[in-house]
Amino acid sequence: MARIDNKLLFFTTSPRTPAKMIPEIQLLHEKFSGLSWDKPTQEQFIDELAQSDFFEGKGSPADKAFSARDRINRAPKALGFIDLKPYIELTEAGNAFIYGKRPQEIFLRQLLKFQLPSPYHLESKNIVGTFCIRPYLEIFRLVRELEYITFDEFKIFAVQMTDYHKFEIIRDSILQFREDKEQNRGQYKRFVNIVWENAILEIHRDRIAAGKTRTRETNDASLKKFIATQKSNMRDYADACFRYLRYTGLISISHKSRSISIFADKVIEVDFILSTVTRDPVFINDVDAYKTQLFSASTPILYTDNIDNIVDVLMRIGNFTKRELSGINLEELKDLRDEIVQRHKDAVIHEQVAEIKSYALYSEIIDTFNEIISDEYYDAPLMFEYNTWRAMTMLDGGNIKGNFNFDDAGQPLSTAAGNMPDIECDYDDFSLSVEVTLQAGQRQYESEGEPVARHYGQLKKRTGKDTYCLFIAPTINPATLAHFYGLNHLSIALYGGKSKIIPLELDQFMRLIENSYNYETQPVPSDIRRFLDYAIKFCEDAIDENHWCCGIQACVDTWLAS
Repeated sequence: MARIDNKLLFFTTSPRTPAKMIPEIQLLHEKFSGLSWDKPTQEQFIDELAQSDFFEGKGSPADKAFSARDRINRAPKALGFIDLKPYIELTEAGNAFIYGKRPQEIFLRQLLKFQLPSPYHLESKNIVGTFCIRPYLEIFRLVRELEYITFDEFKIFAVQMTDYHKFEIIRDSILQFREDKEQNRGQYKRFVNIVWENAILEIHRDRIAAGKTRTRETNDASLKKFIATQKSNMRDYADACFRYLRYTGLISISHKSRSISIFADKVIEVDFILSTVTRDPVFINDVDAYKTQLFSASTPILYTDNIDNIVDVLMRIGNFTKRELSGINLEELKDLRDEIVQRHKDAVIHEQVAEIKSYALYSEIIDTFNEIISDEYYDAPLMFEYNTWRAMTMLDGGNIKGNFNFDDAGQPLSTAAGNMPDIECDYDDFSLSVEVTLQAGQRQYESEGEPVARHYGQLKKRTGKDTYCLFIAPTINPATLAHFYGLNHLSIALYGGKSKIIPLELDQFMRLIENSYNYETQPVPSDIRRFLDYAIKFCEDAIDENHWCCGIQACVDTWLAS
């Protein structure tokens, strides 16, 4: 049981990407079901997780049990996918989420049941009476009434809605914020920061007056540090909520304006939810009754659980008559809907690829890279993967596959899973993996060094072709450069012999794109391979990694140059 001790609406932040829960819960279920969720089990679980091919990281070496609880006690438990008492057991909802055909549908049901307070989240005695809300339900309501909500509006105002009876106050505060924003054009960042800090001072007025500004993570009790910590929390909650809502398939996002809205064709489904799902928390003091309703895979009822409604949906998105759909059961109708949606998504992505390959989006792709570096996008890591996929698609004639996920509208939804390259390029006689990161410094080396090489080795083994890898980051840390330089000189069986990994700074990659745009003809795979071979030859001949770095720059400058 967790205690709520902060007067802010919070959202589960681990795992941050919903889809990453699936293999982690599956591992827990298949290897530890029936055991007590005690410290030894937690430590064994994190060891198993660290050895899996889908998890990036090792867990905290100083406290493995804490790392395990961080992965399981938050979203998987709170959303009712796994029961941990009296022993580890997959719930009905968890089974549908892990093994079912429609994980997003189950995920939506569980979000709508998440409530504060609950037997899992009780208020501390000093804030009793603060919470009375189903957070995700009320955020759907807020987005529906306001038509959209921006990241800044969410992190400042939406997180203050600890009780659904405050809904109108929060909604009106956002509308006032939008009016005031128009009076502060040209100084928006300064304006937001003032409003944000004032909100924090008001929310925590009693705590600040009592001098209780020290947080658990630090001994610094200064007001400046306290405000910075609260800002970080509010950002994290906003980010987590955006990601979880998007996974339901009901929410669209504009990465540039950092706002979410409801897909136009999903409004009817959201309206059904808002009119039928109770707003009040239930069974706050009855853990058994709470678990019974939380663990159900069939509640609450959704719009498309009604056969007539799903038939109407199919008639809108497909060329069907009511007669053609009569006699088909609900699950088969949902299968048919999913097939149509997937075909539509594939068609949209196919159209994107055709437009990208024509170089029609050259300027937009370059501008997007610059805007990512300037922190003008929500979820910049995802946009970096997506835009690099677009750039590679434009750059050459191979089959370029982005391993990130698309939503139903063909927009990027979540980054690639941890067991595969960000992008895979398949050519007639060679393969290329592309890995991207916005991380810098020592963390870049620690987080990316081993996975990049492992993904490279896996792709080489899977394709049976000569394989290369591009590692792209705004800046390449010296430790990362040295690591790949060393790997390229060593014959390692795990990586299929000597690796061929080439680190590129984003400016260099953008120069390659510019050279290809200005080239007299459309580049072909042999042009790509020529650059890769030159860069690897420089690595073989270089006296050290710094010498190789200069060689890479020379390759960039001369590739396809007139």
